[in-house]
Amino acid sequence: MELAWSALLLSLKVAGCATTLNLLLGILVGYVLARKQFWGRNLLDTLLTLPMVMPPTVLGYYLLVLMGRRSWLGGWLQSQFGISLIFTWQGAVIAAAIVAFPLVFKPARAAFEAVDGQLEQAARVLGVSEASIFFRVSLPLAWRGIMAGVLLAFARALGEFGATLMVAGSIPGKTQTLSIAVYEAVQAGQDDVANMLVLMTSVVCIAVLWLAGYLAPGRVAHRVRT
Repeated sequence: MELAWSALLLSLKVAGCATTLNLLLGILVGYVLARKQFWGRNLLDTLLTLPMVMPPTVLGYYLLVLMGRRSWLGGWLQSQFGISLIFTWQGAVIAAAIVAFPLVFKPARAAFEAVDGQLEQAARVLGVSEASIFFRVSLPLAWRGIMAGVLLAFARALGEFGATLMVAGSIPGKTQTLSIAVYEAVQAGQDDVANMLVLMTSVVCIAVLWLAGYLAPGRVAHRVRT
């Protein structure tokens, strides 16, 4: 039971941190791609969407190559700051964030594209700064679509397995998330523990998905019409 609660709390912490990172980056990138025209825009969109279709173990391998002590980035972090991300919960956050990022970025871009550009143009005519237009016009009109994507990303990060296992490993109480704990329990023949972990994961994911559906823009519009 203690193992189950420890895995649940760690999973919530990892998913929460990963979702916060994705919220900030997803809004920024989604807005830029929705409103700006530049060379390589479609290529960038493709690369950012890639984690949605690429096997998580492949992403985990890339992260190992990128953040390992023998890599330029991992070696630099270790030598300059004494930071090692491999086999840490922070490494699990990075893995979960990358895997779940398309679920924030794509809805954010779609939500910003759905905002009526004439409203933003009217604000410019009135002399409102671009920053104020973003925070007072664009973001408030797009936030429901963004939040629906954020909740889906949280659920995806909560259930991440492949990339997290390769980058953070399975250290009970330190890097063993719910999905990894389920795998370990099944491998060890601990059916009672596995059932408890699966039930916890299912309840949390169902609650998150229900809330994401509640915030979906189409459902909101339907409620307003009725």
